[in-house]
Amino acid sequence: MSEAKTFKVFSGTKTRYLAERICESLGCPLGNMIITHFADGEFAVSFEESIRGKDVFLVQSTFPNSDNLMELLLMIDAAKRASAKSIIAVIPYFGWARQDRKDKPRVSIGAKLIADILSVAGIDRLITMDLHADQIQGFFDVPVDHLYGSLVEVPYVESLQLEDLVIATPDVGGAKRAGLFAKKLHAPLVLCNKTRARANVVESIQIIGDVKGKNVVLVDDMVDTAGTITRAADEMLKAGAKSVRAVASHCVMSDPAGERVQNSALSEIVFTNSIPYDKTKCPKVTQLCIADMFARAIRAVAEEKSVSEEFNF
Repeated sequence: MSEAKTFKVFSGTKTRYLAERICESLGCPLGNMIITHFADGEFAVSFEESIRGKDVFLVQSTFPNSDNLMELLLMIDAAKRASAKSIIAVIPYFGWARQDRKDKPRVSIGAKLIADILSVAGIDRLITMDLHADQIQGFFDVPVDHLYGSLVEVPYVESLQLEDLVIATPDVGGAKRAGLFAKKLHAPLVLCNKTRARANVVESIQIIGDVKGKNVVLVDDMVDTAGTITRAADEMLKAGAKSVRAVASHCVMSDPAGERVQNSALSEIVFTNSIPYDKTKCPKVTQLCIADMFARAIRAVAEEKSVSEEFNF
């Protein structure tokens, strides 16, 4: 295709599964790049084809461990030194996004630090999805195209044809996201008020709204240890809910999340595939592919067309 002559798509190690699907949707080959690993854990990146004068899209989520971020930084640096026309970081899952402010004295703001590091490395643009906090877009001094996983999640929920549907959020921080789901699905919204004992440990959850006899869909941006989402699901069932499902964009699912979800009141938990997940760890997990969505965004950027017209949820 003609646009394949003007841009190239490359992938880091752990996001290759998604980059290949993106390239299938674009109708172009995945770029040839080698990441060489050394015995001491260090690694080096080299592009095995010319990228001079081309728009280079580098696909890599920065989920744990930190090697994924370091790979991306080396890819950016190599592309800059190889005279790429522009370097666009495609980061479906932007790690460190929960560190978006000082919530107590003497703490880092990790999201801002990572934004600065990516900018200094040499990106000209960022394409990402469902940042933990929308204001993180302002941490960058380059254009940010912020996509929404709800563009694939809402149609999936609609396909379930659930009667007496209620949209819920496991904590008040996700009220805006859940409110958009409720509006799109023409369903009432229920909130949960969560208090934490400490990070990743939920002390209590109170339901604000009526879920008795309802099919509840909990909406969140990510699930890490699954303590909050499973606790909320259990409380919903105790309050008389007919069924409880969860929808979240990013499948972090750190141990013991799989076990918690499997043993919880959740009948299903739905993610996008921004982060890969081995379903054998938890059969209740369903993943929706976002490759076509990112392919459309890449094509729009490459052709200098509006991204927001298609992706403004």
